[in-house]
Amino acid sequence: MNLLVLGVNHTSAPVAVREQVAFVPEHMEMALQALSRIEGVDEAAILSTCNRTELYLINASDDALLTDAVSEWLAEYRGLPRATFENCLYSHAGVSGVRHMMTVAAGLDSLVLGEPQILGQMKSCYAVAKEAGTLGANLERAFQQVFATAKRVRTDTAIGENPVSVAYAAVSLTQHIFSKLDRCRALLIGAGETIELVATHLRERGVRQLVIANRTLDRARDLADRFDAEAVLLADIPEQLKNTDIVVASTASQLPILGKGTVESALRKRKHRPMLMVDIAVPRDIEAEVAELADVYLYTVDDLKEIVDENRKARASEARKADGIIESAVAEWQRQWRALDAVDTVKDYRSQAEQLRMHEMEKAQRALARGVAPETVLEQLARGLTNKLIHHPSSRLREAAANGETETLRIARQLLGLDND
Repeated sequence: MNLLVLGVNHTSAPVAVREQVAFVPEHMEMALQALSRIEGVDEAAILSTCNRTELYLINASDDALLTDAVSEWLAEYRGLPRATFENCLYSHAGVSGVRHMMTVAAGLDSLVLGEPQILGQMKSCYAVAKEAGTLGANLERAFQQVFATAKRVRTDTAIGENPVSVAYAAVSLTQHIFSKLDRCRALLIGAGETIELVATHLRERGVRQLVIANRTLDRARDLADRFDAEAVLLADIPEQLKNTDIVVASTASQLPILGKGTVESALRKRKHRPMLMVDIAVPRDIEAEVAELADVYLYTVDDLKEIVDENRKARASEARKADGIIESAVAEWQRQWRALDAVDTVKDYRSQAEQLRMHEMEKAQRALARGVAPETVLEQLARGLTNKLIHHPSSRLREAAANGETETLRIARQLLGLDND
């Protein structure tokens, strides 16, 4: 058995590629079932966020062959030529794979170093795979080790203190465009955790007029009530846009929600007053062509790098501490994983011993039935069981000694518990 990680992320692929290989939550179980049907895939989980899509696999086949098969599956499943993402695809196997998973869960591989949302996203990935029935004992063990390590990183380092999140970075852009945020009206598209963080940061920066637009009005109202905001449906966005200065979008939609024509119409009604748009969704919520409009400042999640780089420098020392914790956890995982190799051998050895025990017990019972004294039967049982248990090891030890296999003899003494005598 081996652990294999395949994926693309914000460092290996631009958003234009990431959005094409992303999986939406409502289709995740179907994708997992299809992925698990590939020959060689014994267990599977999929993580899909705005910054990465990663496949976590337990495989019994050759890593290179499986990588090729899974790449082909991904291309077919998403309806893409493999060339679209093949140069962006990375893979990690075995120890490297579990180290990567721990690094991701701890927020060390995120666009925003130390951001906490990724751990929750990985836990969701684990839960969905478990519900879909594609998570087995080996991947379960790996995830539990990953979660424990990420928790320790959070506890033992300051990597997660006052994080500069993607939401924070998005809101920071507003001050570059508008000098008086208390006069701005913001439209937030979506109602998830990221949008909630955006609303929090906008309120802190002085934005008083907030509108939450979502596919379901009840969810929009739940969030809007917390920020004294207005709740609307996605269908209401064109009407809202003409009075909006700031747009931040983060939904799980597979298709763009805002097109160039809608924005162009709103700009005419605004008499071409500037509008800031930040699209932190993958796939993107705002058509790329909107950036061609003269009065729109459109940023995607990839454009936030400059802001979050400052955060990365400030947390460099804490990241080094986290790296040490991860290396320690990887070594422990490797020790446990190697121990699993002995499971089949131990089972076979125990089964063999059990058969010998049953054989000697039957002989003892027959002797008792013939009227042989119990003391004699017990002595014969003990002697017979001992002789049979040590027969093969004794023969192999004599053979090793005759052949000069001193290392075999040394290991045998350890296995038999004789090295302490």
